[in-house]
Amino acid sequence: MKQIEKISEGKNHTAINIGNLDDIKSYSLIHTKTGKEVNGKVFLKEPTNATGTEISFTVIPPKSELGYFHVHNKDEETYIILKGSGYYQVDADCFPIQEGSIIRVAPNGVRGLCNTSDDEMLYICIQSKENSLEEHTTDDGKRIRFTPKWETI
Repeated sequence: MKQIEKISEGKNHTAINIGNLDDIKSYSLIHTKTGKEVNGKVFLKEPTNATGTEISFTVIPPKSELGYFHVHNKDEETYIILKGSGYYQVDADCFPIQEGSIIRVAPNGVRGLCNTSDDEMLYICIQSKENSLEEHTTDDGKRIRFTPKWETI
């Protein structure tokens, strides 16, 4: 089983390395609800000490499916397909997905997906509490004068 490498950690950050994205299939975990081993999935909330999001990478083998449909109590999810193609279903709506597809699903949306391609499907899932983003992008930012250390390395 592949291990996450911690790169740096400080008061205001945690940096990790999960390795080459082609190696995501080398990760495995024990699913907290089913107790079964799940291959090709890595969660990032705990390793990064995140407090507002859960991000995961998942690999689905060729010609296979996630294996279950699910909903959430409070969290919406955004899926970003990085590789592969297939179908995504939310409630009764089933639609084609491929590299570059992005799907946001509200907590109550019954969701599932399958990989119909001859290649592995790789996707990122970002999970956060629905309606929790009060400010975003430039509205939440403030530019600061700071000397980049990389200029002295």
